[in-house]
Amino acid sequence: MNHASARKDNLLDTASYIVVEGPIGAGKTSLAKRLSEHLNAALFLELAQDNPFLARFYQNPARWALATQIGFLHQRIDQFAAFADTHAGNRVVSDFLMDKDPLFAELNLPTDELVLYQRLFDALRPQSLPTPDLVIYLQAKPETLITRVHNRGLDAERPITESYLQRVSERYATFFYEYDAAPLFIVDAEVLNPVDHEDDFDMLLERLRNMRSYREFFGYAG
Repeated sequence: MNHASARKDNLLDTASYIVVEGPIGAGKTSLAKRLSEHLNAALFLELAQDNPFLARFYQNPARWALATQIGFLHQRIDQFAAFADTHAGNRVVSDFLMDKDPLFAELNLPTDELVLYQRLFDALRPQSLPTPDLVIYLQAKPETLITRVHNRGLDAERPITESYLQRVSERYATFFYEYDAAPLFIVDAEVLNPVDHEDDFDMLLERLRNMRSYREFFGYAG
C-alpha cells in the first residue's frame, strides 16, 4: 500500500472496523460508545473490569504486573476468538488494539518477566487478527489524564499517579509514531472533547469524512 497516496473514499462511512485508542483517561471508551451509536455499529470493548488482577496491580505493581498482563492476554485471545462469529457482517467500533498489549508489558515488567511474557504473547497471539480500517488515537497531557481518572471515581484507579500516566503516554506516543497497520487519525484530546461537546464531535466527524492522508492530526488551529 502507498501510505502517501491521497484517499478518495469517505473513510468514516466506509470503514467496517474502527478502533479508538489512547492512554488511561483519554476518553477512548466514551468516544467509541458515541461513535458506535452515531454509526449504528456494534461495540467491541476492552473488559478491564473483568481482569481480577488489575486493582491489585494498581496497589502493588511489582507484585501483580505479570499476572495482570497474562490476564489481559488471555482475555483478549478469548474476545478475538469470538470476534468473527459475534460481529460477522457488522460494522464495529472498538476501544482497544491487541497489538498495544506489549506496550504495557514493556512499561511494567522487569526484563526476565518481560521475556517470559513476550514468549507467551508470540505463541498465543491469534494469527488472523482483524486489521482496523481506521484507528483514532487520543492524546492528552498527563495532568489532564489524572484529573479525568480521578473525576470518574473508580476505586480501583485511585492509586494511579500522574508519573505513571506520563510513562504510559510516552509509550503510546512511541507506539503510534511507528504504527502503520491502518490509517491513523490523531486527536488532541487536551483541547478537544468530542465526547461531551457536540461541536467538537461534529468537527471530528467532518474531519474524519474529509481525511485524505494515511496519517492526520486534528486539533484547534491556533
